[in-house]
Amino acid sequence: MFENKERTELSSLGEFGLIDKIKEEFPLMNPSSMVGIGDDGAVLDPGGKYLVLSTDLLLESIHFDLTYMPLKHLGYKSTIVNLSDIIAMNTIPEQITVSIGISNRFSLEAIEEFYKGIKLACDKYKIDLIGGDTSTSEKGMVISITSMGYGSKDEIIYRSGAKLNDLICVSGDLGAAYLGLQLLEREKKIFLENPEIQPDFENKDYLIERQLKPEARKDIIEILRKEKIKPNSMIDISDGLSSEILHITKASNMGCKIYEEKLPIDSLTAQTAMEFNLDPTVCALNGGEDYELLFTVGIEYFEQLKMIPEISIIGHICPKEEGCSLISRANNQYELKAQGWKNFSN
Repeated sequence: MFENKERTELSSLGEFGLIDKIKEEFPLMNPSSMVGIGDDGAVLDPGGKYLVLSTDLLLESIHFDLTYMPLKHLGYKSTIVNLSDIIAMNTIPEQITVSIGISNRFSLEAIEEFYKGIKLACDKYKIDLIGGDTSTSEKGMVISITSMGYGSKDEIIYRSGAKLNDLICVSGDLGAAYLGLQLLEREKKIFLENPEIQPDFENKDYLIERQLKPEARKDIIEILRKEKIKPNSMIDISDGLSSEILHITKASNMGCKIYEEKLPIDSLTAQTAMEFNLDPTVCALNGGEDYELLFTVGIEYFEQLKMIPEISIIGHICPKEEGCSLISRANNQYELKAQGWKNFSN
């Protein structure tokens, strides 16, 4: 990778192509490094329980827009999206570090508002803020959060564990955060054209909240443990269902079949999608930022899973040779493609 003589555009690789290139150049050398680049979090073995780490970088105008994102909500969401990665490894987060880059356009009161959101998340999820850094930024606000959790060797779940005939399951509902974003972007455009017009979010509170104030599904981990159901693979849905299931199948060397009629889509999400002339299924598959858990489990848990209202069974794992497909309501088969959030796209 680092010996390239000619210029290669990042858009030709995409985010995950870049990650793969970096991973090739940094093989693990220490016995305490159990899993490095390529999963939701790194896994270290300091002796005793494994330490799971995950870091997220959020950039103003790329990952958030302060036109409609209150700083308190930004602090909360920035924390939640990072905790979600730790939870997706079937571990409980316990600590975070927070580093920020800010310009002089931010006052002390503004930064305090940002940290109030972080404090709310820490209090709700029982997380310790143990450090971080601050710096000047000339290009907008920059946020970097690292979270830490701990789990025994038998507790931690990876993307690579999906097995033939596993049930594919998802928590909550999909697509709402994406429709919340569409509403916010629509009202921003109207406001910029005419600042006298007030935003119209009547009866859309659920969608706005799913975009501005998501939750990490720690409760799902607790439900699965209570029911003694251990998934074989797991990931959180940040970039869209299609992207995430393809991560699991690639890491597990498997294929999959997802059934359109089984996708959990809230009625308000479906209604709002149609108002925007969007297909609710496409929003669920590719919208992203739901931060629900996507996981696979052995078919022997079918009866138990049917009784858990927070979880939907949406498909199954098949041989790699059969590919990754969406089965439509009309029983047509379509290839699943990663069409959610893509860093470095033009």
